[in-house]
Amino acid sequence: MSLLIKNGTIVNDDSMFKSDVLVLDGKIVEISPSIEPLPGLEIVDATDRLVIPGGIDPHTHMQLPFMGEIAKDDFHRGTEAAVAGGTTMIIDFVIPTKGESLLVAYDRWRGWADPKVVCDYGLSMAITSWGPEVAKEMEMVTKADYGINSFKFFLAYAGVFMVRDEEFYQGMIQCAKLRALARVHAENGAVIAERCEHLLSSGITGPEGHTQSRPEELEAEATFRACTMASQANCPLYVVHVMSKGAAAAIAHHRKKGAVVFGEPIAAGLATDGSHYYHEDWLHAARYVMSPPLSRDPTTPNALMKLLAAGELHLTATDNCTFDCHQKSLGKDDFTKIPNGVNGVEDRMSVVWDKGVHAGIIDPMKFVSVTSTMAAKIFNCYPQKGRIAVGSDADIVIWNDKATRVISKDTHHHAIDFNIFEGMQVHGVPETTICRGRVVWANGQLKTVQGAGRFVPLAPDSQIVFSAVDNRGKALEPVKVERAPYEATSALAAPDANANTVVKAPARTAIPPGGISSIQF
Repeated sequence: MSLLIKNGTIVNDDSMFKSDVLVLDGKIVEISPSIEPLPGLEIVDATDRLVIPGGIDPHTHMQLPFMGEIAKDDFHRGTEAAVAGGTTMIIDFVIPTKGESLLVAYDRWRGWADPKVVCDYGLSMAITSWGPEVAKEMEMVTKADYGINSFKFFLAYAGVFMVRDEEFYQGMIQCAKLRALARVHAENGAVIAERCEHLLSSGITGPEGHTQSRPEELEAEATFRACTMASQANCPLYVVHVMSKGAAAAIAHHRKKGAVVFGEPIAAGLATDGSHYYHEDWLHAARYVMSPPLSRDPTTPNALMKLLAAGELHLTATDNCTFDCHQKSLGKDDFTKIPNGVNGVEDRMSVVWDKGVHAGIIDPMKFVSVTSTMAAKIFNCYPQKGRIAVGSDADIVIWNDKATRVISKDTHHHAIDFNIFEGMQVHGVPETTICRGRVVWANGQLKTVQGAGRFVPLAPDSQIVFSAVDNRGKALEPVKVERAPYEATSALAAPDANANTVVKAPARTAIPPGGISSIQF
């Protein structure tokens, strides 16, 4: 766990400079232009290479039980794939079944992850039910003993994970009280359920039905609705897997009004599109089934990258949730039974470099921001993570920006028999991955130890998330009008019982023949 990185160019989100990096006991202890090696130090030569913070993937689902199956990438294989791709920390999701205690589900996920992870990890908590006990347990899991600082709400998967709008709103009010970030899967679950039924009854059973059942307009609508409700709750919001231009536009609209909203595109959406759902090979099409689906617009991947460059979207993830060909085939007669999920945790860093930096859309510092630093700041583990600095964890990647590789199922480290980026040549290759000062990937070989990764507690009240909320809350406080005591006027006084007076109701405004739309305002 003691090593010296020599002759590299350090890249943080705000600077690039040539320097050596000394690592002792898993921490960065010195950064200087020319550090003399001490006896016994492992030397890593980074000549003509970039030295960057290890990637942070803030959205994974390792070994998730879902749709009657269990995701193939468990916490061992999944984190091995992560480090092979230059990611040194993941944030996975605890997802209780409806009505299940958050604490029980939390213990189950920790039991799965702790003995298996080869890199560090944190946890986010999904809220799939609502009530006073859930609100109480939300408060409990934000304490240091549990280390949860974000809660995810599904507006899709009716009857499984989905919450109603009023539950989502109440959950966000609780998040705001706890200074925890609300995260949302934004789709219109009720409409999707109706569309699925209609498509199946029309004889559309293949993967093309999946994308037709959840058109991207529904993602845009749900994103706008979620942002609106978050503003009313004065709760910061993080929109996971932004897949369409419409959803991104909804985020931008609310940010321009002062709302605190973060948008997360994923590797799949930055490199592929929805044309795959119409492929004549059923299995090929099924491999790409995920929710929200890939955009039907082939220009969307490039547009999402440009929005990252412009700061309209903020960080990248993968939603890594893998099912093999056999599992995907369970939906051969009904697209609603195809397990949703794709790979990405191994290829995200190279995909973002290729589609962003190599394409001339973002610079290396922005690359570090959207693959590592922004996640560390949002989830409140910065500068422990997400930065090459004295005192930070030695989660470091030696990045060869000039090298290329071809993505293939034959060489990847996922536990599945296909890769949605199959055959894609990408520029930018992680040559060496270092987790807490230990080399875990080098020369194309894993050097991992199962269970060597650590759980990273994530404290609430991230400053990049909540620093504007209090002042914004003052501006949103209810307004009360002070008035003199109201007294009924004589015109509204009760009529004399002995009088023969008829009180007429106020005249109603007539609706013109053209209907209400013809009224001139």
